[in-house]
Amino acid sequence: MQKILSGNAFVFGNNVDTDQIYPGRFVEFTDVEDVAKYAMFGADPDFTKKIKKGDFIVAGTNFGCGSSREHAAITLKAVGVGAIIAESFARIFYRNAINLGVPLIVCPDISKLIQAGGSLSVDLHSGAITGEKGLIATAEPMSEYVLNILESGGIKPLIKRQLEAENRL
Repeated sequence: MQKILSGNAFVFGNNVDTDQIYPGRFVEFTDVEDVAKYAMFGADPDFTKKIKKGDFIVAGTNFGCGSSREHAAITLKAVGVGAIIAESFARIFYRNAINLGVPLIVCPDISKLIQAGGSLSVDLHSGAITGEKGLIATAEPMSEYVLNILESGGIKPLIKRQLEAENRL
């Protein structure tokens, strides 16, 4: 996994809930390709037509609130979101996304500093968020443990790798 990510920003407000991220009426879909079609459908039905792999979601406070359904994080990973940068995240959504290998970056006041469509670069190690004119903000740095999960592609691949390493001893 790259430690420096680049993409364009899609900006949303506060309290974006899991039903906006992945509406419950689509929960019957189980194939990742089908789930990906409805990413952010409740907030922007055309989101999947505009996003490119590696682009960012930028939001205010409490991103991912509501239901604890894992589909919300799955759909964002499946559609290729590079990272989600928000002022704060709902606790269960945060763990679901990190466990699936989706980078979540906590950065106070970020929703006031980023404009939709702007080009961003994010250094996952230092937390530096830069735009075309330079440094925009510095996010809370990720712990080595979280970086390790992300570099492994999620918690399951990390545990599998650790178990395989133990079995070789």
